[in-house]
Amino acid sequence: MLKTPWPAALAVLQLLTSPIPSTTAAPTASESPHPAPMLPAADAAARGASHTGGAARLAYIDTSFENASPVWYDFMPDGTARVHLLYDHERSSPNRAAGHIHFRVHAEPGARLTLEFANLDNIWNGRHGSVARELKTLVVSENGRDWKPASTVTVPTNRVRLTLDMPGPSLYVARLEPYRLSDLDRWLARLRHHPRVALTPIGKTVQGRELEIVRVGNPGAPWRVFLRARAHPWESGGNWVIEGLVGRLLRDDPQARQYLERYCVHVLPMANKDGVARGLTRFNLQGKDLNRDWDQPADPHWAPENAALESWLARMIQAGRRPHLALELHNDGSGLLHLSRPPVPDLAQHLERMRLLETLLRRHTWFTEGVTSSSFRNAGTLADGWLLRFGIDAVVHEFNANWIAGLNEYPSAQHWQTYGAQLATVFDHYFAALRTRP
Repeated sequence: MLKTPWPAALAVLQLLTSPIPSTTAAPTASESPHPAPMLPAADAAARGASHTGGAARLAYIDTSFENASPVWYDFMPDGTARVHLLYDHERSSPNRAAGHIHFRVHAEPGARLTLEFANLDNIWNGRHGSVARELKTLVVSENGRDWKPASTVTVPTNRVRLTLDMPGPSLYVARLEPYRLSDLDRWLARLRHHPRVALTPIGKTVQGRELEIVRVGNPGAPWRVFLRARAHPWESGGNWVIEGLVGRLLRDDPQARQYLERYCVHVLPMANKDGVARGLTRFNLQGKDLNRDWDQPADPHWAPENAALESWLARMIQAGRRPHLALELHNDGSGLLHLSRPPVPDLAQHLERMRLLETLLRRHTWFTEGVTSSSFRNAGTLADGWLLRFGIDAVVHEFNANWIAGLNEYPSAQHWQTYGAQLATVFDHYFAALRTRP
């Protein structure tokens, strides 16, 4: 029994989304570095139990709402609902990505369901690599707002299973706590008339959605920091971090006023709005990765989002307000700071300042994951390109989508908001240290 919203295209979808065997074996559940919470009966799934009759109990997987991930699904002989994620593809490249999960399951209250996720065999830089290795936890919610973690179990050939008991007639399932366009719009509406905030339109996405820079503080402050989130649509953690940072800076207390006397913050809160709206994983609607190609001028046709940001940066530099520090916010399965090393004359000084940043993150936040190796370079990222072309200290900051080692907790929107609030202190100490250095 096959259910799909596009019956006429089923044969094409089956061809495009059939799993390709990976040369790298998926890890077992025992390889997870932390204990996983189990929803009711998930332990039975870990023992490989079959739940016959599940097909009859699952009524529907709904993807009709905002930010839902496009999927199709069918049923295995044991009643497991096999959920096929759809890849988004990079232009002029074999690269593809699937990993965003956000849908609503409809079933009988009390039914025990097992979902198996397929099409996790992504391709990056021409090589297959299964996202199953990173898909260790999901989150579930009855109302789409209050989320709790749920463990997954890896199975052979790059698949992951989730087993749950239905608390009511429907249940949302997501990779991370979602942050939608409507969430951003509500946040911007609260900021729009704040005396210490300015919202500046800088351009539009492929589909014409407006992009904006949020400035917090005095543009004439001695130091400036820039942050960007959601270059990749599935990675919602960066939005929660930005909300936490801005919220802390706008508290009317002596410490917040001290922060804003020292530095000003500029934020592009959602770079890939089209991808977020459509529930995509990585690329914009022209098939471009917005965290690549920063080693050259942005193409306004294929990547208007990057062209708009680059034009804003050019105006800032021309006005003598070049950012002193830039953070590109992402989610992955490790949570490292990605320090790229392009061939710039003052690379040693840049790395010294980044060591200072790492030290302050460890001291004032729950960050413990560390940095990439001394041989690491990821050419074309915003961090690499801004350092190479504009002389801006920049870093890609990943946040672990499965586990916060420094808190011994599963990640949540609240934890990332707390991290953002702690960044306000980090930036204050960072710029204070730069001022006192020769």
